[in-house]
This record gives sequence, structure tokens and C-alpha cells, in this order.
Amino acid sequence: MEPAKQPVELPIIDSSDIPSPDSGRRLPRWLKRNIPKGDPGHKTTNLMKELGLETVCEEAKCPNRMECYSQQTATFMILGAICTRACSFCSVSRGAPQELSADEPERLAEAAYRLGLKHVVITSVTRDDLPDGGADHYYRCIEAVRERTGATIEVLTPDFIDSKEALERVLAAKPEVFNHNTETVPRLYRRVRGPKSVYSWTLELLKRVKEIAPETKTKSGLMLGLGETREELLDTLADLRDAEVDFLTLGQYLQPDQKRYLPVVRYLRPEEFDELGQQAKSMGFLKVASGPFVRSSYHARDMAESF
Repeated sequence: MEPAKQPVELPIIDSSDIPSPDSGRRLPRWLKRNIPKGDPGHKTTNLMKELGLETVCEEAKCPNRMECYSQQTATFMILGAICTRACSFCSVSRGAPQELSADEPERLAEAAYRLGLKHVVITSVTRDDLPDGGADHYYRCIEAVRERTGATIEVLTPDFIDSKEALERVLAAKPEVFNHNTETVPRLYRRVRGPKSVYSWTLELLKRVKEIAPETKTKSGLMLGLGETREELLDTLADLRDAEVDFLTLGQYLQPDQKRYLPVVRYLRPEEFDELGQQAKSMGFLKVASGPFVRSSYHARDMAESF
């Protein structure tokens, strides 16, 4: 019998770029960002508060939120602010879920209208407590936003516990882009996403979108720096291409805090993200966004309007 094949590790960054506990420098230099001057996000922030809406930008502490807010855009988070999953990377609150708000679709549509959005991204917490996982609520939100604004719609959904019926309900509203994040490689899947998540569900969900609505563009994203190897990453990208995924995002995992969440194993340099992005394009993805600050809905409109 041949010996087990050992994972091929990606090169670690120079020791001078690895934050030490007593250095006072928490991140590598390329992960430092200038905060926009003034208060460019004031209008967006106040509008979300006025209409009682949640954004994943705030709940997940996205590093791009001030940039997006300054451009009067946000990724709306529906189905409440409490998630029924306990992922080891995500800072969204978890616990007993909230009751659904019947008028949320109309409030969401009003926000999109007042922000003048042409492309609206709708995501949600995971609601395993609901029989359909919140699929019908997604449908109603898509319909309300499109009727009010005429905008193109991108959804970033949970896995719906591999329910084909729930997926069909969301797709019945005909979102232009359907996104479901893979997040990490199979070996790390349960550790990163928790015991309720299954890698095969992710692939099956994305495959079914193309079977049910072949005109819909599919999208997925991964966080890097959690301990994956290059070989594992490329194998995962090959799985996504086999599922006919059109758009791909690759970004750096950043630990929300040091007590509750998985630590960063390594920081990838910008040039490594560039190289991985080129490899992904050569595999057949129509559009790839790859960089330290890339997130699943970062510059989503630009990606969606390219095709």
C-alpha cells in the first residue's frame, strides 16, 4: 500500500508580517485600511435604523462596510438578526430566533428605493426552526423589491437543509444571481460551519439552481487562511466548476474576536490572491473577485452586470 498523501501546505508569510501578541500590531500591513473621511455612511446607517432593517455589514462586522455605506449600498439581512447555527467564523448573534416580520419585504423595498439601488443583495440568518427555512419570505422580499425598484436581485441564502422545495420557492421569484457560500474546504467544513452543515448540501444546492433555473447566474465564495492547503482549495474550486458555478469570490478570513471564533492560521499576501484568482479564471469561472478584503457581496453589482 502506498503511504497516505500529505497535504501540500501553502507558504507562510514572512515572520515580520505575523502579528505577535505583544507587538501592538494586530494585522499585516496590507490589511490596514483608511477610513473614509467625514461620515459617509451616515445616511445609510440612519435609513436602516429608521426602517428597522438589519444589514450583514454590521452584524458580521464586514471590513468594507464604510466603503459600501459611502456609496449608499448595503447587503440586507432578512429573517431577523438571530441565527440558529453556530458557525465558528461568523459574528452574527445566535440563539432563540425571532418571529418573522410580515412587513419586512415592504420595508426592504422602501430602503432599496430610497437608496436608489440598481442591484440589491439580500441575505439572511439561517432559520432551521422554520419549515421552509424562510424560503417564502425570500420570495416575498424579492417580489417587493423588484416591484418597487426594478432592480436586479442577488440572494445569498443558507442551505435550507438540502430542501429542494425551499430552493424552488426562492427561484420562483427569479433572482438574477443565486449565491450560496462554500466558505472552506471539505476537511475543515464541520469545524468551520458547525455540525449542522454538510459540504455535499452546498454542492447539491448550487447544482440544483442550474437544473431548475439555468438562466440564473450562480455564485459562491470561500474564506482563506483557515488552514486549507492549495491542493484542497483547487479541488474545492473544481467541485464548484463541476456544479457549473459562474461567479467566485476569495477573501481573507479575519477573526471577529479572540475568544469565541477560529483563529487565523495564516494571512495570504495580495499577490497570492491575484495568482489564485488567475488560476480560478483558467478553470472556467466567468467572473472572479480575489483579494484580502473581498467578501461575498463586495462589488456585487459590478460582477453581476458583467454578464
